[in-house]
Amino acid sequence: MSGFVEKPEPVQVPGLTHLHTGKVRDLYENADGNLVMVASDRMSAYDWVLPTAIPDKGRILTQLSLWWFDQLADLVPHHVVSTEVPEGAPADWAGRTLVCKQLRMIPVEAVARGYLTGSGLAEYNEHRTVCGLALPEGLVDGSELPAPIFTPATKAEVGEHDENVSYEEVARRVGAETAALLRRTTLAVYGRARDIARDRGIILADTKFEFGFDGDTLVIADEVLTPDSSRFWPADRWEPGRAQPSYDKQFVRDWLTSAESGWDRRGEQPPPALPPHVVEQTRAKYVEAYERLTGTSWQR
Repeated sequence: MSGFVEKPEPVQVPGLTHLHTGKVRDLYENADGNLVMVASDRMSAYDWVLPTAIPDKGRILTQLSLWWFDQLADLVPHHVVSTEVPEGAPADWAGRTLVCKQLRMIPVEAVARGYLTGSGLAEYNEHRTVCGLALPEGLVDGSELPAPIFTPATKAEVGEHDENVSYEEVARRVGAETAALLRRTTLAVYGRARDIARDRGIILADTKFEFGFDGDTLVIADEVLTPDSSRFWPADRWEPGRAQPSYDKQFVRDWLTSAESGWDRRGEQPPPALPPHVVEQTRAKYVEAYERLTGTSWQR
């Protein structure tokens, strides 16, 4: 059992049709047929959307995505049409709203890995592969890979795990030409972002993208290169052979699995509310990631 502790009621806005409430975003359609994506402050962990929000998280994710879209514009176009808040929407939507083109989405999570950790490490330890790609002996948690790899996954519903799949399976599902374009673009975008992050003292260990087609043009969609979709590690603390400190929700995961929380992640009970110190530490990590990557101060 997993999902929302309590699924929020969508905000009703004149002229917008509510389409979907996801782990973090609420999705609407406007009268022009564009999508309106609103990033909430909701936090998810261990396949649950938690009862406690992280202040400013939705705005940080949105503004960081916009910054990255600009850095990547010569490699792949993005789906953002406007950041204008629709008329009649709550004032709280400012800074967290993207008006986007509707695309023919590719039903694949396009994952790039430059370092070994997470589900990739688990597969490597068992088979010396990641998504069927053979890797050399001797790698450990946090090892840099000989070269970045494309390790796609199928997209899961809220409360379900994304499932790693082979490149051949992606080609079977979407066609060889689209699969090749997806792999090539994913690795190009990862390479650009890895170099930008490295210049700012941050390791981009892995990340996931979503792509769709606008006509015949491949377009990058959703959010991009945020602490929710990427593993960012401080370069000066990188030490292979252990779990790396990271700019993400690690404080949340650590607290949920601690004795203090009293929660059994393998049980059926939903997770408890987060204490204020975990909320503040998590928010601070999101802000730090934004400031280090963009080189600008976060203005609340």
